[in-house]
Order: sequence, then structure tokens, then C-alpha cells
Amino acid sequence: MGDPELTGDELCRLLAVLANPHRPRTIAALVEGRAYVSQLAREPRMSRPLLQVYLRRLEAVGLVTPHLEVSADGKAMKFYEVAPFAVTLTPEVLADASRTLTY
Repeated sequence: MGDPELTGDELCRLLAVLANPHRPRTIAALVEGRAYVSQLAREPRMSRPLLQVYLRRLEAVGLVTPHLEVSADGKAMKFYEVAPFAVTLTPEVLADASRTLTY
């Protein structure tokens, strides 16, 4: 994800997702490396269902990517990792993005 390609609608969705403090914390936890939901939920002592909601929102805007793997005992495990992204927010970027807003 690079900022020149972001439309106004995409930028608004991205900023809305990042407005919840638990979501940037989730990204920060994934910077160390990929992890599955149970691993991620332990540190902040967050419920797995709530964390899964946060991860789906982060995935929807392209900030994290999931990978399904099967463990040695046959259990399906969904791992997440940070997707490469860079967003530069300047007055000019906001002005350009605002021209493409549809709502």
C-alpha cells in the first residue's frame, strides 16, 4: 500500500481503522513477526473474538495479511503478519485525496 494510490475514500477508511488504539497496538505486536490470534490476544489480555474483529478490519484496509496453516496435530491455525505499507500524510495528500471522495 502506497499513499499516492489512495483515494479519498480509501484514506478515510484507513484513518478510521487506525483511530482505535488497539489496532495500532496489534500492528506493533506483529512487527516482531507473524503470530496467530491466541498469541496476539495474550499480551493485551484481549478476547480472541474481539481481536479477530480488529484483525479483519486491519486486513480489509490492507495493513495485515492472514495465512492459514495446519499444525502437526491437524489443527487449523490462522497466522497474521504486517503487510508492507507506507502512508505519508501531508496537506497536499489530503487535498488530492479529497478530490476523489464519493461520500
